[in-house]
Amino acid sequence: MASPAAVSDLPTDHLRGRVGYADRLFKATMFAAAGIVLLVLLCTAAFLIDQGWPALRHYGFFSFLTSSRWAPSDATPKGTHPNPYGILQFAYGTAVTSLIGMVIALPVAVAVALFITEVAPAWMRRPLSYAVDLLAAIPSVVYGFWGIFALLPALHPIVNFLISTLGRIPGVGAVFAGPFFGVSYFAAGLVLAIMVLPIVTAIFREVFATTPIDEKEAARALGLTRWEMLRTALLPRSRSGIVGAGILGLGRAFGETIAVTMVIGNSVLAITTSIFGQGATMSSVIANEFTEAVEPFHLQSLFVVAFWLLVITFVVNVAGRLVVRRTRAGLA
Repeated sequence: MASPAAVSDLPTDHLRGRVGYADRLFKATMFAAAGIVLLVLLCTAAFLIDQGWPALRHYGFFSFLTSSRWAPSDATPKGTHPNPYGILQFAYGTAVTSLIGMVIALPVAVAVALFITEVAPAWMRRPLSYAVDLLAAIPSVVYGFWGIFALLPALHPIVNFLISTLGRIPGVGAVFAGPFFGVSYFAAGLVLAIMVLPIVTAIFREVFATTPIDEKEAARALGLTRWEMLRTALLPRSRSGIVGAGILGLGRAFGETIAVTMVIGNSVLAITTSIFGQGATMSSVIANEFTEAVEPFHLQSLFVVAFWLLVITFVVNVAGRLVVRRTRAGLA
């Protein structure tokens, strides 16, 4: 067996060179992967601007965001006329349906994740996790069919009760005003809540699993009940993860198309303040009209809608990152 001195005398320059080369190759690969993501984002934005440029040049870059009037039949190929492709109502519909979905999905996702990680017996945790994850494998069109033929009939008595009670409260009654015809912002929000539930729940499970066991055991040793332990030891430590998962789910809800298109009503006329009214989202109007866009600047305006949807999603994700950073700083 060689002595330590003999081992130290062995040549290692070639090993250092191989390790250094491998490190440089790994670093370059990681930078390339990150660069590809940014390049795809920039190329997507550039493509949308290029395709929508005729409409942007004719009507103005921000004129699409200052009107809620969508009337392709009034478009003219020449002359200075008001922009008939206002998308304010679509941005409103996107925000309302996504917020309804997240308000419903977040509490349910937290409860399901807590049950799986902290309450359920060991033999039940893995099958239950698989069952929740399987919701993400259901195609969007299936959710749409389920929403039309199962969800909407079941909503009528519930919504009629809400209209007759909350709809009469001054100040908030306009949000819950009738009549209710089934397809609506509320129905679309419920479908979105079910669709974002798997991904949000999966992130919550991972976040809750990273809480130090010592802190949870210390809380129980002090005489706290299981609920008190979860409320004082686990949930505060998971605050930044909960916020991050919520932002990720919100971005997922912004881009959902087919299921929302089938249950929202696709009304492009104006903004409806009631969540039980019909409307459209930025993605649903693209799906509905891009195959029939024959009016002047109609197809190009749909590309503009897609561009502004990309911008809104990007801004929401950046704002979410800042909120998560501030939350982590507050917990430090």
